[in-house]
Amino acid sequence: MRINGGIRFVEHGITASIRAMHVDSELISVANENINGFDKVGYQRKDAIVSSLTEFIGVHGLSTTVDDKVGRINISENPLDIALASKGYFQTESAEGIKITRDGRFKLDKEGNLLTLDDSRVLSNTGVPIKLHIVPDDPKQVKINDSGLVSVFNPKSGKLEKVAYLGIVDTNGMLVMEPKVKQGYNEFSNVALQEEFINMMPVIKNFDANRQLFMIQNQNLQKVISQLGTTS
Repeated sequence: MRINGGIRFVEHGITASIRAMHVDSELISVANENINGFDKVGYQRKDAIVSSLTEFIGVHGLSTTVDDKVGRINISENPLDIALASKGYFQTESAEGIKITRDGRFKLDKEGNLLTLDDSRVLSNTGVPIKLHIVPDDPKQVKINDSGLVSVFNPKSGKLEKVAYLGIVDTNGMLVMEPKVKQGYNEFSNVALQEEFINMMPVIKNFDANRQLFMIQNQNLQKVISQLGTTS
């Protein structure tokens, strides 16, 4: 006696073409997001991950991952602009909770709190919001070394006084020991436009091919329906 087993997957061509176009559209959206983020400070490009089941389950088989390579670092005129020349993230706190970011464009309020552009409080390596005990008249009086130590100049003593270390962590929330902090710099995205456009071209061609197949299949289906209508 022989027992035969197996799985047969059969579906209409139109369904397969629509699903393929949907997947291609999502891949193009990821590339467009990277292109739009090219000039954004702290933006990290996204990589689309296509699983082996994407052919059968469509966009549900897609996922994205973050490319954590260091982006383009340019000099800034603002001494409170901070860039990281290594992998890691600044910790910030807002009403929505604690978040991480590579956008190091900071500012000081009247009380000496170190804030992000959206008024989130910048956290220290102990998880406490950083607040300067001396509010400087000039932001150039705030110094941040490559280890992330924030100091402020005391005009009375004529010396720099330590405030706190920036809370720089990895994706798991662990402190980065050598963050390579650069004061007076901005880190722009790690997106390479040429690579994004080159990677997008085969996806666009694949979308067009599936669109042509869909149109042909749709036309043939209309002909079959029309012929069935005339014979009846």
